[in-house]
Amino acid sequence: MMYNPQLETFICVVDSGSFSKAVEKLYITAPAVIKQINSLESSLDLHLFERTHRGLIVTEAGKSLYQDAKYLIQYCKDSVSRARNAQNNQEGVIRIGVSPMTPSQVFMTLWPRIQKYCPDLKFKLVPFENTPENAREILGNLEQNIDVIAGIFDDTMLSLRKCSGMQISKEPFCCAVALHHRLAGKETLTMEDLYGENMLLIQRGWSKYVDILRDDLRERHPQIQVIDFEFYNLEVFNRCENSNDVLLAIKNWESVHPLMKIIPVEWNYSIPYGLLYSMEPSEKVKKLLSAAEKAIAEGGMS
Repeated sequence: MMYNPQLETFICVVDSGSFSKAVEKLYITAPAVIKQINSLESSLDLHLFERTHRGLIVTEAGKSLYQDAKYLIQYCKDSVSRARNAQNNQEGVIRIGVSPMTPSQVFMTLWPRIQKYCPDLKFKLVPFENTPENAREILGNLEQNIDVIAGIFDDTMLSLRKCSGMQISKEPFCCAVALHHRLAGKETLTMEDLYGENMLLIQRGWSKYVDILRDDLRERHPQIQVIDFEFYNLEVFNRCENSNDVLLAIKNWESVHPLMKIIPVEWNYSIPYGLLYSMEPSEKVKKLLSAAEKAIAEGGMS
């Protein structure tokens, strides 16, 4: 309800002319009706009825509220009805959240095969800004404004963000460097190529896969200086380009920064990549996930 339900009780009492007659219409007890009216008067700081031995008399304040409350309740009911109609019209539309860190390429790859299994599904791209606050709010409330996001994840991140994930692929960790960096001319990197470099890794506790890499670097490759940062967004790419440091990245982020190059590394570190969705998905999202699973089984990501 978008309005105070006590207003409906108030209107019923006015229309009925007494508490006892209102009780018959509302199917609740007389004390409950009186309690609701007293609570409404208290919360509004208004005197709505005069209680006399001849019955209830509506005060001038009560008469004014009565007219406005009837309009308010009807308007709210109409608003809910319009919202439900809009929702029904959007039932076949999957709203995909997109940002520099969560591009929509995976849907372009899978879309022709997904359509084969769900020809009625349509996509709508919804851009959003990558900030820690947005990530927490959007992923924790998927299906309010955004239904699905494509990105990297693991159990740690899913628990942190309170959402679910369906793996589509395992993406190898790469290194992003500025175009003027000494390593930018290479097509692949070895661990030894990274010796003497500062490597930016997202802070501990965000991903177990990043933490495994961090621990291995510190134990087996102390020649690489690990520097933590808080959150993946465009700013960390700008920081990397300006500082000439190396940033842990994935190939899907090649379009994030035009002055950065993402280079594969000869190591065995990777992270799941796939669809992030609500812990209680709607029917349309379930259809998408089912179609995506069939599409992946049919032909992978190629």
